[in-house]
Amino acid sequence: MDQIIAYCGLVCTDCPAYIATQADDRAALERVAAQWREEYNAPNMTVESIICDGCLDDAGRKCGHCAECEIRACGVERGVVNCAYCADYACEKLEGFFGFVPAARIVLDGVRAAL
Repeated sequence: MDQIIAYCGLVCTDCPAYIATQADDRAALERVAAQWREEYNAPNMTVESIICDGCLDDAGRKCGHCAECEIRACGVERGVVNCAYCADYACEKLEGFFGFVPAARIVLDGVRAAL
């Protein structure tokens, strides 16, 4: 399977929610939701809120946060493959996100270096 790199640099195809969704594995989705409820202190997280087809496909199902993500919305508006392709890389929104997920910067820097 080809990698799907989200606008923000997360690798959708490595995400356990994406993997379980694509496998149509309800039990795996239940385990991921339970793990994330604990990890992210999100007691209301449900299986339905983590079903995801990746954030790049407009028609696909999106995990709760991805559906409302301002980084994703900006990438869609600018029509870029992901933020590595943006003339304003790395913007303030991304810099804030990278503070929480430094691995996303590494992914996007790698994509950008290959351009």
